[in-house]
Amino acid sequence: MSDPFIQNEQYNLIKEQVMLVKESRMQSLPPSVLRAVIDLAQSKVMYAFPEATTEQLKLLQFTTLQTNEAFDEYMQRLREWVQPFPVISAEQLKSLFPKQKKLRLPELSDVDFGRLTYLGWNDGRSNQKLIICQYEGQLIGIACKPSTNTKKNICAFCNQFTDVTYCVTITKAKQAKNPDYYKAIGTYVCVDSKTCNEHITSQEALHTFVHTALQT
Repeated sequence: MSDPFIQNEQYNLIKEQVMLVKESRMQSLPPSVLRAVIDLAQSKVMYAFPEATTEQLKLLQFTTLQTNEAFDEYMQRLREWVQPFPVISAEQLKSLFPKQKKLRLPELSDVDFGRLTYLGWNDGRSNQKLIICQYEGQLIGIACKPSTNTKKNICAFCNQFTDVTYCVTITKAKQAKNPDYYKAIGTYVCVDSKTCNEHITSQEALHTFVHTALQT
């Protein structure tokens, strides 16, 4: 086992479940209840890795951890196995948004690609939110129009109650009887994509959004 095999969102899921077990061990729970909490947490993690090897599954085991130091060391050790998001150059970014002639790019030197499920940033000049993710083996860029106001709500991507904006993008879907028809889709997304990437535990909602946006 020499290659990283954990995606950012999977690492976040593990961290979430490990924190649940860590906090549960600090409470005066009946042994049977604590055992159930630990087993369920471990099962959720294992379920997220259907193609894991025996060695990888062994690495993911945390049921025997008991001290705060052991939990912290476990999470630190797993960081070595997180597969980073593909490093993208400025030219590659521009190529993903060919219609955006005056695209304002993020400061790539400040981006921690090891903590990304998707790359997202806000372009205040054009009032757009740009999203890049890996979808079906390739990098996809989606340009969204965010609402002018932010509000507290559930982010569709990370499922956290936080500051979100309603982002709308135009799909490629057309109607045969009306070739000028374009369908718009929208959803609530974290204003701060960095924070979103720190909490997202599944790519499902993100990929559903991208899939719908790409439909023809």
